[in-house]
Amino acid sequence: MGILCGLSAIAHFALLELNPTSLYVGALMLCPAIAALVTQKIRGRTISSLPWAWGNWRSNIQAYFIPVAYTALAYCLIWAFGLGAPLNPETLSEWSDELGFPPNAPALSMLVMIGLLASVQLVKSLGSVAGEEIGWRGFLVWELRKVMPFGAVCILSGLIWAAWHYPIVIKYGGGDPLFQVACFTLMITSMSVIMTYFTFKSGSVWPAIIFHAAHNIFIQKIFTPLTVDGEGTQLWIDEYGLMIPLVVTGFAVFYWRKAKAEGF
Repeated sequence: MGILCGLSAIAHFALLELNPTSLYVGALMLCPAIAALVTQKIRGRTISSLPWAWGNWRSNIQAYFIPVAYTALAYCLIWAFGLGAPLNPETLSEWSDELGFPPNAPALSMLVMIGLLASVQLVKSLGSVAGEEIGWRGFLVWELRKVMPFGAVCILSGLIWAAWHYPIVIKYGGGDPLFQVACFTLMITSMSVIMTYFTFKSGSVWPAIIFHAAHNIFIQKIFTPLTVDGEGTQLWIDEYGLMIPLVVTGFAVFYWRKAKAEGF
């Protein structure tokens, strides 16, 4: 933990005091992996003993589509209840320009961009996401599992994971810090339940990597940009709003019970 805190402090300083460039974000995301690998060496363990194996296709495919499902459900509820409006014309125009499509074909631009983000962008983001997940689900949850039951592992690892993000949430959240930290913590801890379940079920870190990448892309790159802000919209959308934490908590309860039934 000391190694992680030391490395993360440097990256957080760069992000908070210098410039929030993607390069500094990438450096921060690598910190958990570096800390885990160094700890392995200090303890005389081989790096190959971490759960690098692909696992099984079923878990990996489910890990991709679960974030798609809860994100889509959350934003459909936001749009249905008038907490935000769908199909932001500014985003559709930007996507058309980026793709080189004519501005009079927004539906085509949207479909192509979503397809590219959900596939090409996901593959591109796996490396940086792996930097986090090698540390959290590749190392931390397995260490906690030696001394804690499944539920405690999920909650403690989720709280650590959430707290690691707090400096960024507070600095760049753009709203009430206490509210946003609370929403973010609920979301991350609930995600931790699902990701830890698939990690232990598959014996692999790959479901968590895929899950994390899909979560980031469908919220940050697709659904949030497609939502038109209205009065109070920011209280509900994105990772610092309330709707996604509420929906993903429902998913977490399902997988918590599933883990208990399967003897985790």
